[in-house]
This record gives sequence, C-alpha cells and structure tokens, in this order.
Amino acid sequence: MGFRLITLNLNGIRSAASKGFVEWAEQAGADCMGVQEVKAQAVDVASRFERVAGMDGHFHYAEKKGYSGVGLYSVKAPSAVITGFGHPEFDAEGRYVEARFDTARRKFSVVSCYFPSGSSGELRQAAKFRFLAGMLPHLLKLKAERELILVGDINIAHNPIDLKNWRSNQKNSGFLPEERAWLGQLLAAGFVDVFRQLNPHPEQYTWWSNRGQAWAKNVGWRLDYHLATPAVAASAKREAIYLDQRFSDHAPVLIDYDFRI
Repeated sequence: MGFRLITLNLNGIRSAASKGFVEWAEQAGADCMGVQEVKAQAVDVASRFERVAGMDGHFHYAEKKGYSGVGLYSVKAPSAVITGFGHPEFDAEGRYVEARFDTARRKFSVVSCYFPSGSSGELRQAAKFRFLAGMLPHLLKLKAERELILVGDINIAHNPIDLKNWRSNQKNSGFLPEERAWLGQLLAAGFVDVFRQLNPHPEQYTWWSNRGQAWAKNVGWRLDYHLATPAVAASAKREAIYLDQRFSDHAPVLIDYDFRI
C-alpha cells in the first residue's frame, strides 16, 4: 500500500462537478487530493463538496466571491490544518492550505497552493512577483522543519520542454526568465519536481488555452506540480496526467509514493 496524491485546478468546483469530477474522484483511488481555483465559498461547499470520494475536505477560501480558493481532501484526518502563509495580500485570495500528518516518528505536510497568474497585465504580474518573494522563504523554512509535498497550479513552466511554443512565450507570464529562475532557485535549495524526476519526456502538459484549438492540437503548458522534499521525492514510483476526461482547462496529475501517512 502506498500514498496516491492528486492535484487538479478545478476552474470552479461546481463547474468541474457538472463535468464528472466527483464521479471520477470516486474511482481514482486517491489518499489525498489538492484542488485549486475552487471559486466557491463555505456555503457553496457545505453538504455538497465537504466530502468527496471518502475524503474530508479542508479549504482556504478567497474573500472575493467566485475567485481563487484552494482545498485539500484526505482520507486520513490531519493532525493540524493551516490556511494562509502569513502574507495578508495573498491570504485574502485563498491560495494556501496545508494539512499536517505528524506522528512521533515523522513530521509531514501536504500543501495545496494556487500561485497567481500574471497574464492579465502588469499589475497582476507585479503581484505574482510579490507572491514568489514571500513564498520562497516560507517553503525553505517549512522544508527545514518537516518533510512535505506542495501540489498545485504554480503558473510557471520551468523549461522549454514544459510548453509547446517556448520560443514565442519567452516574454509572456508563466515563462518569464524571473519566474523560471525562481523555480530553479527552489529546486536548487533541495525541492524536487517529482513528475519530471519520473518522466523526462516532452509534450507532458497539464493546461491548455481555450483559444486556437490548443487542446485538440496539444499546444499546452505544464503548470501543475508536485514539489517535494528529497526523501519523499525518492519514494515516488508512478506518475500520470489524466487525459481521458476534461473537468477544467487543467488535467489532474497523479503520483504514487511508496509510503503511508
């Protein structure tokens, strides 16, 4: 028995549910699942999405209705749940939920996180850079204290292999040199891009634009990640991007780890 962890940007939990997300989750066999862009409030989730596929959900909602929001579903009850990472600007946007599964022998966390997009203009790109500046020291501090896996839509394609048209996107949000360098700095500090560790092949995308037949032509980006501390990453055995159904403009990323929580 291992630990199956899934991440998926829902682009609206109610929208994803109308496309079969809940039924798919029931047969996906996850032990834990991080979701992003819930785009709902507690009243919308209550009695409908609080529990999915035998997993209880823990959420960080945005103050603004219909915006952002993240969740973390788990079969096992966490020993603690933390919402937000100490930056009021972004904590108001509902971007971070951490479930801790601590025992006498081990401190371990799973984080579901939704990084800002900067594609709508300079103001949001500036906000994205502020988010990255705050998130890096937070993750490094967390890594010094415990083992963890961060899953989520980080809105960065790290290398040319991670998007179809990399040459024409070098000045676009999501593939800017500063964003790529940020992710490189995180990996240099010891975090592992688990999917890429297992799968070195091109055309492994998790998001497709709704324009220009991007899905049909597989003109995509890999924006959804499992970023883990080294010992946890070393236990990863299998990966998959689920493409048989579409619940949003993102695809679920599944990774099986050889441990139990």
